[in-house]
Amino acid sequence: MHPSIRTTGPDSAHPRERRLTHRPWARRRALVAGVAVAMVAGMFGFGLARSAEAAAVGAGSYADTLPAGRSLPTGCGSISTNPRQWVTANAPAGAVPTNDWWSSILYKKTDCSYGEPLHAHPISYDTSGAGLGFSYTTTPAISGTATGVGEFHYPYVQDIQVGVAGLNSPDVKVDGWSDWTVTPYWSGGGRTMKATIGHGLPFGYFQVTGGDARITAAGAPSVWSNSGATIGFTVNGHDYAAYAPTGATWAVSGATISSSLAGKGFFSVAVLPAGGDRAALANTYGQYAHAHVTGTRVSYSYNPASSTLSTTYAFTTTARQGGATGTVMALYPHQWNHLTGSTPLAQTYVSARGQMKIITGTQFTTSMKYTGVLPEVPAVGDGTGADLATVTGLLNAELGNPMDNRGDDTYWTGKGLGRAARIAEIADQLNLTSVRDAALGAIRTRLNDWFTASPGKTSRVFYLNPTWGTLIGYPASYGSDQELNDHHFHYGYYIAAAATLAKYDPNWAKTSQYGGMVDLLIRDANNYDRGDTRFPYLRDFDIYAGHDWASGHGAFGAGNNQESSSEGMNFANALIQWGQATGNTAVRDAGVYIYTTQAAAIQEYWFDVRDQNFPAAFGHSTVGMVWGDGGAYATWFSAEPEMIQGINMLPITGGHFYLGDNPAYVTTNYNELTRNNGGPPTVWRDILWEFLALGNGDAALANFRANSGLTSEEGESKAHTFHWIRNLAALGTVDTSVTANHPLAKVFSKNGARTYVAANITGAAITVTFSNGTALNVPAGKTVTSGAHTWSGGNAGGGVGPSPQPTPTVTPTVGPFAATRYPQAGGGLPGTAGAAGAVTLAAANGNHDGTPVNAQIFTATGLTAAHNGGATAFDLFVDAGTTVANGVQARVSYDLTGDGSWDRVETYRYFATDPVAGWEHYTQAAGLQSSSGTLGNLSGGRVRVEIWNAIGGGTTTLGTGDRSLVRLPFG
Repeated sequence: MHPSIRTTGPDSAHPRERRLTHRPWARRRALVAGVAVAMVAGMFGFGLARSAEAAAVGAGSYADTLPAGRSLPTGCGSISTNPRQWVTANAPAGAVPTNDWWSSILYKKTDCSYGEPLHAHPISYDTSGAGLGFSYTTTPAISGTATGVGEFHYPYVQDIQVGVAGLNSPDVKVDGWSDWTVTPYWSGGGRTMKATIGHGLPFGYFQVTGGDARITAAGAPSVWSNSGATIGFTVNGHDYAAYAPTGATWAVSGATISSSLAGKGFFSVAVLPAGGDRAALANTYGQYAHAHVTGTRVSYSYNPASSTLSTTYAFTTTARQGGATGTVMALYPHQWNHLTGSTPLAQTYVSARGQMKIITGTQFTTSMKYTGVLPEVPAVGDGTGADLATVTGLLNAELGNPMDNRGDDTYWTGKGLGRAARIAEIADQLNLTSVRDAALGAIRTRLNDWFTASPGKTSRVFYLNPTWGTLIGYPASYGSDQELNDHHFHYGYYIAAAATLAKYDPNWAKTSQYGGMVDLLIRDANNYDRGDTRFPYLRDFDIYAGHDWASGHGAFGAGNNQESSSEGMNFANALIQWGQATGNTAVRDAGVYIYTTQAAAIQEYWFDVRDQNFPAAFGHSTVGMVWGDGGAYATWFSAEPEMIQGINMLPITGGHFYLGDNPAYVTTNYNELTRNNGGPPTVWRDILWEFLALGNGDAALANFRANSGLTSEEGESKAHTFHWIRNLAALGTVDTSVTANHPLAKVFSKNGARTYVAANITGAAITVTFSNGTALNVPAGKTVTSGAHTWSGGNAGGGVGPSPQPTPTVTPTVGPFAATRYPQAGGGLPGTAGAAGAVTLAAANGNHDGTPVNAQIFTATGLTAAHNGGATAFDLFVDAGTTVANGVQARVSYDLTGDGSWDRVETYRYFATDPVAGWEHYTQAAGLQSSSGTLGNLSGGRVRVEIWNAIGGGTTTLGTGDRSLVRLPFG
């Protein structure tokens, strides 16, 4: 089958059984089940529109009801409309996370009671009705051959199961999560258990009720220490230690180890690394055994002056006994290779990512060099003579169809946008303004279409689902709707193309035009703003693992997976380019964080450039896919070596120079390709030669000259392929030993001579200084090289680049303004009711009258409507059960223009609930306690509703979906 033929279809086999099925680009399981969403009339007689309504975001808009015939995420039970059905009342408010290492226990897709194995490293876990299984697999299972499809896995093999005597839970729920931990919850037979587990934690922490703690081993454990509250034992050749509270003891009977925990209800279990005195190591771990990890949080900082990314991984602990703080932390190679200020212990863990080193404390920090990106490789070698004629001819051939449209779904639209953006960038360098403007025009037209919703529109439209906290584009592809797969892959192309357009047409990128829609795509795939609870924080990026995950549910025995790491990097690069073009440093810095961290992870886990992480018997120098428990020289869609290796190279852009950070490895990778392929590549030759050019430009150019009639990969053009290869042959390889104090800068070296490149897309001249003291003076709106090559590079800051085409004013066709808004679980405030639900308001445990504390927050954005002269009204369904003396309070805030400041804030007197189970109505009749500012017309504005317990010692339930409503005085 030719690689351009794409198929999709149901596929339920285990990933290890898929290798001989050549299904191009069906990269995640594509389920065929559809979801019909029935919309019913809302409370109080307010009817709901059945066609897609449009919510304005500047000049753009998105659908806020599901377009006809389109699908939501599918899975077990009513998960399409209630993704929180497997969370407890303790779980954080806001959008539920997806695309994580633990997603299968929340987003239940295949096992509708529990989940698939969770590969946290160094431990893997599995949930069942009786408790939590532990696996510490240290011997890989290797299949396939060293020249064909092959895999390595550290599969889940249960050593022990931890639970409560008599526990028989019908399902597992999620009680909470943090940046890289999760807390599963069991309840059944009068017993409960919650366990906190996470990346880098050799401990599992437990709280139980109703029975004795029970550890069931896979066979009779070999106990090597049992003294008071601590027991050490070995199962399947792996050493464990269990820690009960002071005063407790452990009893061993056959394969069962149990403890009453002295009635205190908490304990922890740790796997110990091999080597050294295990009893001494158990004592060291014991110092932290009762400092339970209750939270994790990343913070990062990009310093342009030193081109350094500093990342801190912090662990919050709660002492269940004693006063200890801190914990034991196991670091992945991409972390310990860049560790600062800490000295690891002598022992290490085995993992699917290689050796994990151990430190103790409350946090650790890594320091990485950000080595820069460019809009495109500079034109230094194809600017004269025959080569100029060649590239000019190839570019002119693209004048009529720069997107080379191959499909209308989110992925193939993105590929076309990416193709046009490359053509625009190189045409600008060569002053082919007609080609550049044709490409920019194609990008503008297509993005404007996708970024505009209207009633009845079902294609080329984005839909914001507040229940899931996601923005889904239709037509969807490869499970981006039904499984929430690949959003970073698809949307990265849109954002990158928008960044190119923004440089030449800065007005288009304004929030009042289409910039707000671009920002929504960014927030959906990897929300960089913790304060925005409409979307999960960094949905697709696994903070501790250092890379993205592609599957929304991760429901595979091997854990979650990611194939095209390079398309993940396309998203990260897009954030850098967009943030720089629009002056949004928060987006730029999030891009630098993801880009720099993931570049390090790719070198370790996809390429193994140090030759230390893959099992020795695996026989490959690269993998096509990373799994939670291993890696595979394979793809979801092809067994051809060109595609197995090429899928982690495309698209080739100015953000993909990281592929050449180790020029010697480029040769290693390419040589494996030709060996496994039985000769030079015959498909995707352009992508593979562009990769080769990062290590040997002369060889890549010779290949192209001898085979210039090649068929381009679907997102490539011959013009860009020739431009890339020809100029790298002149520039040499990337030089990572020299960095710059500017994010859009790069250094190349050939035969000892360096070329420095910097792009300035602002309206003022800058001086870019490199770490070796070299400086480049870069005029406004210019990109320059030290070889005196200069081109426009856009005029996003008002520089002197080419004049942009006028941006047409697009007025979306929308229905009447939805003045009635319905709070939704997850933080949305749409104009249509959802399924009946509820959220929990935390107990006040103090007096918070007038001050929101632990509030549930509901937000609507992109609102445009005239003030009708009225006042805010609301009807909130609240129930405090039998709690005495609770009081619920509400505050409504209006940002009329969406500029980030609140123009009108209304705080209402609290409503004293009765101690009788059943709904009560809290309305605006309670009266205003305070107000500030005045109301006016909404223009791209936002409304925030905060609801909290102002007084009382108990929780209160707030009805959501089609229960509570807020009426805005507009329209």
